[in-house]
Amino acid sequence: MLLSKGFEVEMYTGRTDGEIVGLADKITKSVSGFVREPDSRNVEYTTPPLQQYEQLLCELVAPRRRLRHFLHSLDSRYTLIPGSTLSTGNSKVFYRSDPKNPYHAYIENTYGTDVVTASIHINLGISDPEVLMRACRLVRAEAPLILALSASSPFLDSCTTGYHSTRWHIFPQTPKQVPLFESHDHFIKWTEAQLQLGTMQNVRHLWISVRPNGDCRPYNLNRIEIRISDLVTDPIHLLAITALLESRILQLQQDPSLDPFLSSQLPSSSRQDDLLALITDNEKHVAKASLNAQLRHWYDGRSIKASDWITQIYNEVLPIAKAEGIACFLTPIKQILREGNQSQNWLKQIDAGMDVSDVIAQTTTVMERQEQALQSDLCLPA
Repeated sequence: MLLSKGFEVEMYTGRTDGEIVGLADKITKSVSGFVREPDSRNVEYTTPPLQQYEQLLCELVAPRRRLRHFLHSLDSRYTLIPGSTLSTGNSKVFYRSDPKNPYHAYIENTYGTDVVTASIHINLGISDPEVLMRACRLVRAEAPLILALSASSPFLDSCTTGYHSTRWHIFPQTPKQVPLFESHDHFIKWTEAQLQLGTMQNVRHLWISVRPNGDCRPYNLNRIEIRISDLVTDPIHLLAITALLESRILQLQQDPSLDPFLSSQLPSSSRQDDLLALITDNEKHVAKASLNAQLRHWYDGRSIKASDWITQIYNEVLPIAKAEGIACFLTPIKQILREGNQSQNWLKQIDAGMDVSDVIAQTTTVMERQEQALQSDLCLPA
């Protein structure tokens, strides 16, 4: 049975020439379904939890079409900007979206523009808290592969950075040390301790690649939230990444021995620490080189290229995807592996002589045309 799925989508606003412009105040006052982020240059919308991928596709596209209509009413040059960092600038200045919000003040003063990023948070529903913790352990161990597929932030302030995911390279991980939770009770007690110590400002202040989520954290949980993904503007590719995640979790439900705590061959006496060190290193390597990164497998520590590991998992879960009727949504993973992720394709354009502004401007146009086509061909009018 398919899981319920929903997305939190953060996107920059700007002009068709690729310049990023803060419009959050106007948007949140006039367009329903959008909320402000601490910096005014991006906004967020969420999709309702749904099981069917066809419905998810339209729920991803429709809010963007409504927002574009509003932006065009302000200025024909206003649009949505791809990428997960301030590709064309200015990362030196924090433009507060709500000067009176004390939490926004804390964010600006503590982290600056390192948090002024855009991303996709993928949520998948799991009602049993212990099954959820097991899924969190496996997905966190393999979360670098999601970043490898989604990387879309090779630029900052109109320059290349040397990273495929500059966002994940600069974004603060907090608290500094977050264990692989052994049980729901472990998660509750750990969270309560962090709040008491002040290492977390609130229950939402857990910024890691994967976390348990629910309406009353840490006590009532109902979903896994994958936070490592860069912004994937292509809905088809986002659904493919989601289908890979869902199929992997369904595989885990069929075979609980996939839990790294149970099946990893790393020494049992130090497995928790060894797994955390391996995951941290893998995230760093993927932020640098995405699909080309050389990683260490959680099973036995062996070296494996990110793209090869993804291919291995793809082949393992494809029968499950076929049985659930979602194989057609999974298969675009092969296109990403064959043609490269967004960062890799952008860097190819830079190598061919384009500058950052031209690359972003060109992708902005492609993104809008794709949304128009998907809305027209597959979805009801917005």
